[in-house]
Amino acid sequence: MADIGRRAVLAGLAAGAAVPLLGTDRARAASWRLKWSPVASSAGLNAFEGVEDWGLTSHGGSHIYVKGNDYRFTVHTVDREAKDDRQRSEVKGMRSDGSLLTVKNGQTWRWNYRMWIPGTLKATTSFTHIFQTKMPGTGTLPLTVMSLRHTGGVPKIEFRIYGPDITVGSVDLVPLQDKWIDVEIEQRIGNGSAGRVRWALRDAGSTVIDATRNGDTYLDDVVRPKWGIYRSLDDSAHLVDTYLLLRDMKAYQYA
Repeated sequence: MADIGRRAVLAGLAAGAAVPLLGTDRARAASWRLKWSPVASSAGLNAFEGVEDWGLTSHGGSHIYVKGNDYRFTVHTVDREAKDDRQRSEVKGMRSDGSLLTVKNGQTWRWNYRMWIPGTLKATTSFTHIFQTKMPGTGTLPLTVMSLRHTGGVPKIEFRIYGPDITVGSVDLVPLQDKWIDVEIEQRIGNGSAGRVRWALRDAGSTVIDATRNGDTYLDDVVRPKWGIYRSLDDSAHLVDTYLLLRDMKAYQYA
């Protein structure tokens, strides 16, 4: 019957008729909706709610900018954040056609983009975050983080639900450096077990990891994604001048 129904749909389309969607097609149409897809070369940093470029206060010059159709985040060893024990080169939030997009409790969002992690951006024994979700405001802790962490002497890239310290997944970092990899981050915003994170990395079309865990992804107000480099100065042995590249950034909301 499914084949008969689909042939009827295709025949109707060929005749130019308005044909109702089949069940599976209807479900697909009512799922992920593209909400944000900035073209870096034209949108520039206006694609984001704000910029946190702490290198400007250290030795001047923009550390976050568009290069071609990529967003580039640069960090030098001399750069300092206000606390003088960390470095920050990040963008936060999303704007589409000048309007701020908000991520709210109970919603499910997915971020897809391509990422280039150079060999100079090293895992550290302290924190080196390259993606976060947070509640807006000063002094709030992250809700989720994607980080480069030296674990047992091995450089890893990992994703954690921060508050309950739940590791969604962790894989070796070195095989994923100095090349474009695909990132997919899906989050259902909610307190406790109502929250969920799915994290996937793909290298040249091959899935490196695709893991899901439940855990608290909401604090209060709204949730704001952040991209870039945010790292501690504690592990100086692994800190050198470096950068991070992002391209083809997209955000989808499940509705």
